[in-house]
Amino acid sequence: MQSPWLSVLSFLVVSTLVGLGMIGAGRVLRVRARHDSPLKVRPYECGEEPTGPAWMQFHPRYYLVALVFVLFDVEAVFLLPWGVVQRELGPAGVGAALVFVAVLMLGWLYAVRKEALKWQ
Repeated sequence: MQSPWLSVLSFLVVSTLVGLGMIGAGRVLRVRARHDSPLKVRPYECGEEPTGPAWMQFHPRYYLVALVFVLFDVEAVFLLPWGVVQRELGPAGVGAALVFVAVLMLGWLYAVRKEALKWQ
């Protein structure tokens, strides 16, 4: 019988070799341009002339709105497996899902009360 540590070690070695092999193959087989285009060094490759500086600061509220969106989106994804196995879980599963949704709604109410989702 094989040791579990040997299995884990062989998995780590093989996965590391596969990852390094893919990186090496990507470097060797990459597509390169024959001549660099002057458009490549411009901020926009769409043909539009840039107006103003390319780097500008954003208000942190934009990041907060994006973070709240990602948070609620991921939590909504957690409900999908529950919906798939709802019948097998029974009343305990329904109760757990309701508690999860209640905590989610409390977080949403907190964000609304703090006006974190208010667009300005």
